[in-house]
Amino acid sequence: MSSKEQEIKNGNGNNSYTADSIQVLEGLEAVRMRPAMYIGDTGNKGLHHLVYEVVDNSIDEALAGYCTEIDLVINEDGSVTISDNGRGIPVDFHEKEKKSALEVVLTVLHAGGKFDKDSYKVSGGLHGVGVSCVNALSVKLIAEVKRDGKIYRQEYSRGKAITDLEVIGETNETGTVITFLPDSQIFTQTSVFNFEILESRIRELAYLNKGIKLTLTDKRELIENGSSHYRFAEFYSKEGLKEFIRFLDQNREKLTENIIYIENDKGEVPVEVAMQYNTSFTENVHSYVNNINTIEGGTHLTGFRSALTRTLKKYAEDTGMLSKLKFDINGDDFREGLTAVISVKVAEPQFEGQTKTKLGNPEVRIAVDQAVSEALANYLEENPKDARNIVQKVILAAQARHAARKARELVQRKTVLSGSGLPGKLADCSEKDPTVSEIFLVEGDSAGGTAKQGRDRSFQAILPLRGKILNVEKAMHHKIYENEEIKNIFTALGVSIGTEDDSKALNMNGLRYNKIIIMTDADVDGSHIATLIMTFFFRYMTDLINEGHLYIATPPLYLVKKGKEERYCWNEEERQKAVEELGKGKDGSVHVQRYKGLGEMNAEQLWTTTMNPETRILRQVTIESAAEADRIFSMLMGDEVPPRRDFIEAHAKYANIDA
Repeated sequence: MSSKEQEIKNGNGNNSYTADSIQVLEGLEAVRMRPAMYIGDTGNKGLHHLVYEVVDNSIDEALAGYCTEIDLVINEDGSVTISDNGRGIPVDFHEKEKKSALEVVLTVLHAGGKFDKDSYKVSGGLHGVGVSCVNALSVKLIAEVKRDGKIYRQEYSRGKAITDLEVIGETNETGTVITFLPDSQIFTQTSVFNFEILESRIRELAYLNKGIKLTLTDKRELIENGSSHYRFAEFYSKEGLKEFIRFLDQNREKLTENIIYIENDKGEVPVEVAMQYNTSFTENVHSYVNNINTIEGGTHLTGFRSALTRTLKKYAEDTGMLSKLKFDINGDDFREGLTAVISVKVAEPQFEGQTKTKLGNPEVRIAVDQAVSEALANYLEENPKDARNIVQKVILAAQARHAARKARELVQRKTVLSGSGLPGKLADCSEKDPTVSEIFLVEGDSAGGTAKQGRDRSFQAILPLRGKILNVEKAMHHKIYENEEIKNIFTALGVSIGTEDDSKALNMNGLRYNKIIIMTDADVDGSHIATLIMTFFFRYMTDLINEGHLYIATPPLYLVKKGKEERYCWNEEERQKAVEELGKGKDGSVHVQRYKGLGEMNAEQLWTTTMNPETRILRQVTIESAAEADRIFSMLMGDEVPPRRDFIEAHAKYANIDA
């Protein structure tokens, strides 16, 4: 044994494990040390989660009956201000903690009125770490409270109070105002708030909480067409979930005349459901618990699905509409073409982790099942025309599922495991470890050939796609599995869809690549193809997106050259800057090449600009809001032209529109 090994064994070296090795984190230091444990991550999603935590407190005030207005402001310096007209956070002295109640709420984990059932019957921020986490992860936080005729103010930094609680004025109003600036030491990727992401969330909250007015103001100057302006959005819903369904389905053709609305607050678990069938072939069901979007579902979703299937099947059997069907129908068939929102309020919800993605309360399943089955049975009896249209849609879905299963079996006969199932056009990589491998889905054989020449074949695979793939938004399931390009994507990735229990379940056990990268031309057609591919992934491989596997490559738009010096530019601003710097203000002295297609670059240029991990720009595809993503894809890929045109015009700065 060496002297070093002996030293470690005896506990005298740097690797000794004694009482001195046990680190005790005081106050909110644990949050700063491991922020992802409390807000999910320190990227874009975690950044916006800070706002949601503060807004959730205001919504809780509204649920308790004390708040009617909530205002969000993105300030010029990048901070955010959230104000409400609720009761105001208590400011009186807390005997146990020896500080004001406001300071306790903002500096102590698991502190807040949500643990007192007399203060809040229902709460979205279950664990009581919300606003204190925001404080811990902010370089500056200012709290102003209006209550008891006075205005109180206290300032914090990185979780600690830096001023005493002081009275700065008098008022007849009540409420809380929180202003915070995220700490760039924590949020190293970005600390810039996105207006659209926040707008989507407050719109959602307005629908989920009818009668509450929410506003969003962006005080950062936005320059468009030579003029500057501020962005503002205001949301107020009278009908709540009914309006939510109309919003989600505005670009779909409705199958039933009425929105089926269910509201039951008789028991301990208030249940609210709105649903409507349309002519599409996708299921769009969104579930919420205390305003939290439970993206992984849970017992409330299970209760809804079981009631829907059982009640519709009984009606269809009692009316004899299933007598000629030669095979069984299943739960998936009853949900095809269905848009639904399920919202429950639970006093003590059992969530899986602070991110609140799956509900576990067994009593909620019973409450939702009973409420939906009773109300739906009554609706079907009172609306025979709608009932007949729904059942006919279910029968059509069952027939399509049966055909899709046969088509899917044909796709999966030649599996990756058999060694002969890979598409002929796939140029695979030599690396067999999926965690370090990536695949490019490339538009066209020509660009695919260039990509094959330019790639690093050790870890990069290339799958050329011929033309535009099928628009899955308007296609029946069996047509999707019969499409050659989609079959190639399935087999190349090594994933499959469909089990005995769930015909739409994604099996990712055989996934062969960690990164799936969409690479298309930087023009209108290329953008359309990329959107078609993203729609396919969103509808049929959502788990791949949620687990961070899908990306979009970003080829440059311009090459600016002067002599031997050259610069690649990805937008118009970069082009203008390059022309100015290289040409010293004289446009004629430089040459500008506009890339309209990947084929205009040689293999070396494509590698340098778009494929080399050291220099490329990849945009990760994420789903911030499933409801908003559903609406946008149905609008972009649907039949209605006006909303698609409006969307492109509103996002013209980000769209690739040919000159």
